[in-house]
Amino acid sequence: MSAGYDIAIVGSGFAGSLLAMIARRLGRSVVLIEKGTHPRVVIGESSTPLANLLFEEICTRYGLDSLKPLSKWGSWQCAYPEIACGLKRGFTFHHHGLDGSQRCDPERRDQLLVAASPHNEISDTHWYRAEFDHFLLKEAQTLGVDYFDRVALAEFEDHGEEIRLRGESEGESVEFRARFVFDATGPRGFLHRALGLGEKALPAYPATQSLYCHFSGVGRLEEGAFSRLDGRPPYPIDDAAVHHVFDGGWIWALQFNNGITSAGVAATDDFAALMRFADGEPAWRRIVDRIPALKAQFARARAERPFTHMARLAFRSAAIAGKRWALLPAAAGFVDPLLSTGFPLTLLGITRIAAMLENHWASDRLAQELANYAAQTDRELLATAQLVGALYANMSRFDVFVALTLLYFAAASFAEAARRLAKPDLAPSFLLCSDPEFGPALERLCARAKQKLTDTEERELIANIVAAIEPINIAGLAKPERRNWYPVAAKDILSAASKLHSSRNEVQELLIRCGFECTVDPDHAAIAATSA
Repeated sequence: MSAGYDIAIVGSGFAGSLLAMIARRLGRSVVLIEKGTHPRVVIGESSTPLANLLFEEICTRYGLDSLKPLSKWGSWQCAYPEIACGLKRGFTFHHHGLDGSQRCDPERRDQLLVAASPHNEISDTHWYRAEFDHFLLKEAQTLGVDYFDRVALAEFEDHGEEIRLRGESEGESVEFRARFVFDATGPRGFLHRALGLGEKALPAYPATQSLYCHFSGVGRLEEGAFSRLDGRPPYPIDDAAVHHVFDGGWIWALQFNNGITSAGVAATDDFAALMRFADGEPAWRRIVDRIPALKAQFARARAERPFTHMARLAFRSAAIAGKRWALLPAAAGFVDPLLSTGFPLTLLGITRIAAMLENHWASDRLAQELANYAAQTDRELLATAQLVGALYANMSRFDVFVALTLLYFAAASFAEAARRLAKPDLAPSFLLCSDPEFGPALERLCARAKQKLTDTEERELIANIVAAIEPINIAGLAKPERRNWYPVAAKDILSAASKLHSSRNEVQELLIRCGFECTVDPDHAAIAATSA
């Protein structure tokens, strides 16, 4: 087999298929090459408001109308109810000791709930990747993308005007020729191996591991120990990316509407060694049995596939792009799924690559644009690692942990609103890491949070974090009266109009477009959001 294309994309997960569709819309010939087959189970399942907005923007710009309903829970359920997904109304965090005791602080100092939407219709989702990725692949084929699976590529040869990829498929030699190659195979993937790219360290980041599986028969936290929470949470606590945080690591639980729950643990090497992650399911049980709420939730759970143990979780490639090749963000590096950063980082990267294909495909600017893409991708990976590393350092100090998460939630909500107001220049980078004020503050605060602090120094750090997010805080974060429960309140966004360089009318029109029903009281002091 020998075929020539403008673009070869190795890896047919959602990112590879999405980029293939964009390239086809731009008139390029594309081949998508896959080592395995579909459907298949992969990790990386929880979307965010910014990720869904980027996905929607891509679909609009490149005419991918069949994909657009997948950007919200409500439209997804109307258009594709047969594709499994989960309802994600926000981020739920619970802090635990591992001594087997059950705690529930009446002041909610052991929990954090941050809503991402005011109601289900415009909510985010967890992507059941076996079906989501398969759907995108089929859509890519419909647009004329050539697809080959069961292909084990082994060689990358640069012949000047074209790249030749060689390997085997079911015992037969295969070769693909392309003017440009994109790698969407994830950390330590095809180009990393074929080009011997090497790895760079993530500065001051702990070595971590992960153990995870898909389960059936998992209960809901609401039915157990957390049903006695004081007050009404801003959303049902299970309809979220649920995080159980403890000294040395954390457990996630994502519930899909097909009866499957994705759950796993990410932790430092020391904790992984203590719990013997390499044992698989017995290690999982050892951890869950130490947390009463999880022990009850998983009492009837059954593993639906073998456990996966990742002995090296974080990764940073030493090179990200060359003259005729580039790594997608997930192949360029990975930190941790703690804040669901993988999807927005990937979609930001795809947005930038799409602009290159659209504006610089045959121009002399392409080399410089590739260099800019590589530098920005690495910069955003490092910023993410700074924050997640600080969070790992404070899993035993939950008040500091909560404050640090607000750096993420403030930056993400500000970026989403800025883009929806057609002002992306206000937030050109993930975590606003290139912002001349917030970027250095993020780095400085994360470095401080990794140090051993006294109680007084911790309180000072928290106050400094609150001050740092104030110029971009459009979500009412850090209000003491909310006691770690943060709804999506239109009045918060409206009152922050000036931070977004917008008028109150512009923001109100935005809220209505996004699915809020806005009611302004006579003195314009409050605005309420209800289901549209």
